[in-house]
Amino acid sequence: MKIKPFVLLLAVLAPVYYVFAPKAAHIPGDLRDAVSDGALSELLGSGSDANVPAVPVPAGQPENFAEKSIYGSDDRLDYYAAGAAMKQLSDSVVSLWEDKDIIVAGGKAKLKVVPFGLAAGLCPGEKFADQPIGAFCSGTLVAEDVIMTAGHCVTDASKCATAKFVFGYALKKEGEYPQSVPAEEVYGCKSIIKQDLDTDPGFFASVFNGGPGPDFALIKLDRKVTGHKPLPIHKKAKPAKGDKLFVIGHPVGLPLKVAGSAKVRDASPKYFFKADLDTFGGNSGSAVFNAGTNLIEGILVRGDTDFVMSPAGCRVASVVPQDGGRGEAVTKISVVEKYLPK
Repeated sequence: MKIKPFVLLLAVLAPVYYVFAPKAAHIPGDLRDAVSDGALSELLGSGSDANVPAVPVPAGQPENFAEKSIYGSDDRLDYYAAGAAMKQLSDSVVSLWEDKDIIVAGGKAKLKVVPFGLAAGLCPGEKFADQPIGAFCSGTLVAEDVIMTAGHCVTDASKCATAKFVFGYALKKEGEYPQSVPAEEVYGCKSIIKQDLDTDPGFFASVFNGGPGPDFALIKLDRKVTGHKPLPIHKKAKPAKGDKLFVIGHPVGLPLKVAGSAKVRDASPKYFFKADLDTFGGNSGSAVFNAGTNLIEGILVRGDTDFVMSPAGCRVASVVPQDGGRGEAVTKISVVEKYLPK
């Protein structure tokens, strides 16, 4: 049998690539959880309650190595400022916490938080600088006892054992910053139904798939959720360039934010699409919605660096034009759909 030249070339080059190609870290620094993204790494030593692991900027990259996460105007809104439809959806969104950062007593769950602006060394006038931060990822209720989030937020059984899922971490009124929630709004992780995380697909898979593979997790909670409704997904979704979007989650571990005025930039990769969403570290696992249907189109998983150092020595969230930067990556809901409870 005659071997085609192209097949022969692949057979020769593949081993060479895997031997000499640089090896990426298991969880790279552009994922949108507050820890691996580095958004909270500056908080170490910022106060007696600060308990945030140090995660350095990826090796060889300066702090402002990439385009930033605000595209055009900053469209993030607090819960109280959102419309009725957005509030209804937001009631089914959770923030993810380490169990050590929640103290339950007297019917309340006290959240271990730090002031964002002071702890992160933000410049005067930065948005939400006076609000508390503490959550490390975001998620959404998709069945009566199932949370959908990013695969890198809850990676294994040990992470499941220490994760807590909190409803209602939001500003219900202007200036009323949440320090606690009712104890019944806190849920534990019973098991991981399905988790996938492929951030380093290799050269050939990247070429064929247009980039990394799936990044998602479905978490079975320790009990059925009361007072919140599961949100529907866009079944058999086929996102297309220009589709309008919005996202609901917890950027930088802040109380819940809704961010709209976004659109799909590129839907050609197999497992994800790119969009100009205003998201930060902490938004990993956030549901991304189709603005026309309010159905879930995907899960926010990756994006660009969030902050740069100003000449004055304080940090700012840098802004690029609406069509600038690299865009934020969203795992397509079609990747997750077959694993969701019927």
